[in-house]
Amino acid sequence: MEMIREVCNELVEWLKFKVNEANGKGVVFGLSGGVDSAVVAGLSKLAFPQTSLGIIMPCHSNPIDEEHGLLVADSLGLKTEKVDLSQIYDIFIETLNIKDTGDLATANIKPRLRMTTLYYFAQKNNYLVLGGSNKSEFTVGYFTKHGDSGVDLLPIASFVKKDIWKMAKYLNIPDIIINKPPTAGLWQDQTDEEELGFNYDVLDNFILEGTGPKDITKKIKRMNRTSEHKRSFPPIFIPKD
Repeated sequence: MEMIREVCNELVEWLKFKVNEANGKGVVFGLSGGVDSAVVAGLSKLAFPQTSLGIIMPCHSNPIDEEHGLLVADSLGLKTEKVDLSQIYDIFIETLNIKDTGDLATANIKPRLRMTTLYYFAQKNNYLVLGGSNKSEFTVGYFTKHGDSGVDLLPIASFVKKDIWKMAKYLNIPDIIINKPPTAGLWQDQTDEEELGFNYDVLDNFILEGTGPKDITKKIKRMNRTSEHKRSFPPIFIPKD
């Protein structure tokens, strides 16, 4: 835990430096009720006690997500705002005349609406937007391009999931948040590990040790390769001299 303490202290100083470097006043982030956003919230509150803001953004979401988000906020003494995006989502679906709402392209509308919401609050308050992607998700592209990756800073993207759980304990995040199955909340009863097809322990071990079941490591490598565009800035055409 001593190492976790040092890393968290270093992260807090990094957040202060990056926000100051951008002439910002604080930070804003989505508060989903999950452990990743809770860790970002805990670090943010330490870095900016008065100018850290968590935005709760239900979009036909499980009510437990908001309940857990508020639980995290209460435990940290964090200021929050709630923006219910359900009606906006419905209007968007109707405007596009989408009949089948069960595909991934439609599900990804939700995190992209949340990104737009966060940047409103960021610009309004001169804050920077923080993302909650960890290294495990980042490695296999398990995030929405220009959605939850549409941020200014990625404070926990160097840490695999098991490190996030350790950081959560150090930051005194409620146990119910740490122990519940990770989910992106894109549809009813969705879980990260079920959608990925393997659990975080296997993914973390591959990232850290390069080992794992042959079929799963092959899948992880393929996911990493095909999602490279999501981790890179769009290519810029350079004309010949």
